[in-house]
Amino acid sequence: MEITEILGFSGALCIGIVLGLIGGGGSILTVPVFVYLMYINPITATAYSLFVVGVSALVGTFTNLRKGLVDLRTALVFATPALIAVYIARKYLVPAIPNDLFTVQGFMITKNIGIMIFFSVIMVLASISMIKNNKNDIETKTEKVYNYPLILIEGFVVGILTGIVGAGGGFLIIPALVLLAKLPMKKAVATSLLIIAIKSLIGFIGDIQNLEIEWSFLLMFTAISVIGIFIGMFLSNYIEGKKLEKGFGWFVLIMGIYIIIKEIT
Repeated sequence: MEITEILGFSGALCIGIVLGLIGGGGSILTVPVFVYLMYINPITATAYSLFVVGVSALVGTFTNLRKGLVDLRTALVFATPALIAVYIARKYLVPAIPNDLFTVQGFMITKNIGIMIFFSVIMVLASISMIKNNKNDIETKTEKVYNYPLILIEGFVVGILTGIVGAGGGFLIIPALVLLAKLPMKKAVATSLLIIAIKSLIGFIGDIQNLEIEWSFLLMFTAISVIGIFIGMFLSNYIEGKKLEKGFGWFVLIMGIYIIIKEIT
């Protein structure tokens, strides 16, 4: 096994640990690990990421269901348009993107480069959300009507973004659940995991029909991530995960900027 593969599987463990500690965010690193450490094509990497994210979120969901933290009604309203959108994105939208997008001063922006640049932009946005860490401010702004139309629209938009970049989109889902569905923060985080699990796994189904999946590798990587989740959940009894969120946010920001620079140079 090469050193990059060892680092890649170590990354899988770290992704799970971060998810277990802070309840989200770690999945944003899955695609970079696949692309830069495992040397997997970005399109395939986003597909694999959907599976890893979906299974990981599902594990967290089972734990939260036992604690009574998941709002099933809200999850159904949000997840329905999201899973439709992510399936459409993976089955039809991503395959329809041309291999050569456009040229900038003689530099050809290909489909793979475009996907990674778009993904890095999402990473930067996610990192800003984690660095600000204004969840307490968001939670006080719950004097809103349960707005079904806006929840449906945001569910569809998040589904499209998830389908393109292969990330869970929790940094978009959680504020929507708090502001539009009036959920307390803990319930919003727990409910978002169920939504992420559903739409990620449905999106992956769209990929099965378009890509050749290396199941042995993917299941091994996912299993290591799940082990990491349990380690993270154990460590959360001794470490305040939310205190780590800003630091992890800065790390994601640096990674996002690095990917942009790497892809355009």
